[in-house]
Amino acid sequence: MIAILKKGTSDQSVSHLVSWIHKKGLDTHISRGKEETIIGLVGDTSRIDPFLLESMDIVDQVKRVSEPFKKANRKFHPEDTAVNCGHGVKIGAGHFQVIAGPCSVEGENLIRIARRVKKAGATMLRGGAFKPRTSPYAYQGMGAEGLDLLREAADELDMPIVTEIMDPRDVQLFLDKHIEVMQIGARNAQNFPLLKEVGKTQTPVLLKRGMSGTLDELLMAAEYIMSEGNENVILCERGIRTFETRTRNTFDLNAVPVLHHLSHLPVVADPSHATGYTRYVEPMALAATAAGADGLEIEVHDNPSKAWSDGAQALTPDQFDDTMRRIRAIREVICQQTVQE
Repeated sequence: MIAILKKGTSDQSVSHLVSWIHKKGLDTHISRGKEETIIGLVGDTSRIDPFLLESMDIVDQVKRVSEPFKKANRKFHPEDTAVNCGHGVKIGAGHFQVIAGPCSVEGENLIRIARRVKKAGATMLRGGAFKPRTSPYAYQGMGAEGLDLLREAADELDMPIVTEIMDPRDVQLFLDKHIEVMQIGARNAQNFPLLKEVGKTQTPVLLKRGMSGTLDELLMAAEYIMSEGNENVILCERGIRTFETRTRNTFDLNAVPVLHHLSHLPVVADPSHATGYTRYVEPMALAATAAGADGLEIEVHDNPSKAWSDGAQALTPDQFDDTMRRIRAIREVICQQTVQE
């Protein structure tokens, strides 16, 4: 349920109404836009008579919200959210960013790759220090040492880090290392203890869609994080498992406009994991950009044939240079159309 307040309602009146709602045993989410203020009611809304609420002097109208996700819902928060990732980098609400780097942190080659992607125009550095792998015998990552290498590279280049967290017990480690964006991978998209634990921080979270997850399940995972107090959530479409086998996953490009319709949260696309093959990464990166994604996450390696993981889907730095030029060209067209509209 949401209560849309009348224009000109004072902060004191809003505070009184919020206090009244809290006394009824519900939580609230306040969204202040340019034109209106909306109070979202979270909890057992049967405790409040919607007709009584709508009869109040400051309330313009009351609407039911049928979707189970509330804080992530655009009805609760009509305007796009921009998530501040540090180092002057924001994503969402018109801010477009490219996250790039190797699949896994491997050692000293990280800084070479980071310098190249930064020069090409990437604004955020990715790299896996903790790697969830299908096989227990596959490379699992460098762990805390990998976080230190990411920190060194990011500090030199003044870039926020995006790296995956797998275990709720590692949240404090990530905070101590000042990791700017904690990534929840597809395999942990419904790891509810982990979602709750990162939700207790204010560190931005890049939340990937589960391997066979629906968009509603992705949004409910975001709701888990936001319900704990962390509203700095970035949604990520990274492909889903279908009957198609010619690519690693099926890139559900529909997700970009659908998620923008349903939610105010930023939407990032990951064409690397979605396709699994270098030759398909650029065309799908361009398609996601044209579809209105707020950002891209692209894997780049200086020697993909010798990468410790996922070399088959990594761009070389030279390939990434070319891809970035084309991404910028598409963004220019999109931004021009937005201004004209």
